[in-house]
Amino acid sequence: MEIAPSSSRFKLYDQLELLEFPDKYVVKPVDSPHEGFSVDRRDGNIKPLDDNTSSGNATKVSTIFGVAGTIRLLAGTYLLVITSREEAGTFLGFPIFRVTAMKFLPCNGNLRFATAQEKKDEAYFRTLLQALETTPGLYFSYETDLTVNLQRRCKLAVGWTSKPMWKQADPRYVWNWHLLEELIECKLDGFITPLLQGNILSLSSVSILLGLFIYQVAELQLKNTPSVISLISRRCTRRLGTRMWRRGANLEGDTANFVESEQIVEINGFKFSLLQVRGSIPLLWEQIVDLSYKPQLKINKHEDTPKVVQRHFHDLSQRYGEIMVVNLTDQHGAEGELSKAYATEMARLPNVRYVAFDFHHICGTTNFDNLGVLYEQIGDEFEKQGYFLVDAEGKILEEQKGVIRSNCIDCLDRTNVTQNYMAQKSLNLQLQRIGVLDSAECVSMFEDDYTKFRTIWAEQGDEISLQYAGTYALKGDLVRYGKQTVSGAIKDGISAMSRYYLNNFQDGVRQASSDALDLISGRYTVGTNSPSQLQPIGGSQPSFLPVASALLIGGVTVTSFTIHQAGRNTQQYLASALWAGVTAGVVAMIKANGRHLCSRPRLCHLI
Repeated sequence: MEIAPSSSRFKLYDQLELLEFPDKYVVKPVDSPHEGFSVDRRDGNIKPLDDNTSSGNATKVSTIFGVAGTIRLLAGTYLLVITSREEAGTFLGFPIFRVTAMKFLPCNGNLRFATAQEKKDEAYFRTLLQALETTPGLYFSYETDLTVNLQRRCKLAVGWTSKPMWKQADPRYVWNWHLLEELIECKLDGFITPLLQGNILSLSSVSILLGLFIYQVAELQLKNTPSVISLISRRCTRRLGTRMWRRGANLEGDTANFVESEQIVEINGFKFSLLQVRGSIPLLWEQIVDLSYKPQLKINKHEDTPKVVQRHFHDLSQRYGEIMVVNLTDQHGAEGELSKAYATEMARLPNVRYVAFDFHHICGTTNFDNLGVLYEQIGDEFEKQGYFLVDAEGKILEEQKGVIRSNCIDCLDRTNVTQNYMAQKSLNLQLQRIGVLDSAECVSMFEDDYTKFRTIWAEQGDEISLQYAGTYALKGDLVRYGKQTVSGAIKDGISAMSRYYLNNFQDGVRQASSDALDLISGRYTVGTNSPSQLQPIGGSQPSFLPVASALLIGGVTVTSFTIHQAGRNTQQYLASALWAGVTAGVVAMIKANGRHLCSRPRLCHLI
């Protein structure tokens, strides 16, 4: 397998010039100025460059680092370009970059002919595009595809790397796949930049584990064995959305927060790969925010539920082989009801092993080592699933025969801790396999190196949580230190309150909101022939929350004051009772109308 550039490998243009003219945008490579294309600023039509296209004086010239696609709205097209990047490190020898800034360039000169309602709707859509410009965790490479795992890469046909980058990519993990369609039709292969949303961390060193590749490099000493460990997480785009507004599965069997995580170890000429996946419980269920801290879980009764579950696991089996499900949710209360429904459906699939492990009951908040109880149940099968191993000559020595699919309710905090534990177990087996460690040794015996290993898993958990929930992961201390610390408990408390605020008041419209993600993924398509369907979108929905909040605070304040004065006369006593009643009424009103007071998506249904 190639891990360095070759003459036959396809390479994207890595530095582009953007010329802005009054009537068009022109994009061309700095090194090949005769190549390129133009985009009409009136209607978004794309044409290849000719001698006349870039003639005249541009009003502005700037450098961009990639073209991420186009999207058509009511009044025209918007061109998405990468305006800033930073090198994040290397992946299998190739430089990879993190997007630090993007911009949608408007090609909507026809907006002046739009109706008032269309202009209002277009303004709402543009706010979604502005939110998408700051989407976190987007990565790309000019020289190699990031969406295909190592085992698949090694088994692909000869000549695969000579294909255009978008043809090499797995569409399910390309964040901007829907936006690339028009560029693909125009055969602009050298400009089309597939973006992966997820997290890429690397430890490279002169020893077994190395310095964290996000902003730091460290040299460690563990038996003086040079090595590199990379951790790459790939977010599936088929059911994108924010935490409370994308739960469970859709009718096609795609689940929310589905992420493939791959741990790659490069050492002594060998390359190891371990895959794990996470995803929301693949039933039709929801948890609509209503101002309560834990909104009620609702299982939607649907005749196609068995088919949804079957489709989901058939797809996983086709891609990964044997599937073992580890359900980490509580086995009592609301989570318990969902777990029971999950177990009932899994009983219909005899070829998939289902293991229920009540993480909170067995591990609590501090007993990370109690995951050994889980490993006792699944360790033999996990080791039989194995890992992928290839030598320096590209000969495949081992293949991973299956994968563990972990989930909790959010597929964040408990799932992060469990996946880290399983990755550590596999790493020990891998290093023992090639003699770096003997059978009595494990990575946790080397304190500094073990800390680095746990750090990249904790960082990954934070990134996945930021993308789905808008906050850092909870239980991060269990991954970093193997125990809960005071500072970690305070951080978890702050993150929990931040999640509550985002879930109730911001997720419908915030950065990377469900509406914006529905738009970018093509789940919602803007149509110009059905204006009546768009009228509710642009309209501003009245919010009674500020008034209700003011009444509540005022009621509590006045009630407290009058109670303090109530002993003086009957009139003040009656005033206290009156204001207490008003306050109770406001509380009841807020509770009864909680769903209407919360921010919510406007474009698509939950399923």
